Amino acid sequence: MHKKIIALASALSLGACCLTGCASNNQATKDKELDKVTVAEVTHSVFYAPQYAAITQGFFKEEGIELDLIDAQGADKTMAALISGEADIGLMGPEASIYVYKQGSDDYAINFAQLTKRDGSFIISRDKNDNFTYKNLQGKEILGGRAGGVPLMTLEYLLKNQGLTIGENTSKGQVNVRTDVQ
Repeated sequence: MHKKIIALASALSLGACCLTGCASNNQATKDKELDKVTVAEVTHSVFYAPQYAAITQGFFKEEGIELDLIDAQGADKTMAALISGEADIGLMGPEASIYVYKQGSDDYAINFAQLTKRDGSFIISRDKNDNFTYKNLQGKEILGGRAGGVPLMTLEYLLKNQGLTIGENTSKGQVNVRTDVQ
């Protein structure tokens, strides 16, 4: 299993590498039965592009791994897939691990690696703004994601560090970060 995790982590960190240079011609790997590994990810994201490239280019198979990738659609569902045995590896933020651990479960996940340098969120506007600053968000509403989720906490941290006030009173310049829309 350690070999599987190392191979997965290696493939995920290919972002700066030339993918065509990573293929191996190990005959022993081609002749043996593939180890099946199921990876549950919170959502499909551009941040996992190296993983998708490694899958489509056959790098996992070359390393003896048959990779089954599932979109769990949330950290809670990714954690459920791990605990139930539906998935071997979960790509998610730390919040689900913390919730399960705090409930006193004997079977909890341990987060051991960071695959992306930044949170996988974007601020997108309906209107083009070539000179965007965070001050442009004063008096606006932002869909922030699920309450208690890492993307929401990261957004709130960022807004506060930019000197913005989070609240519902947009007429007074507060940024209304909404969590009521999926």
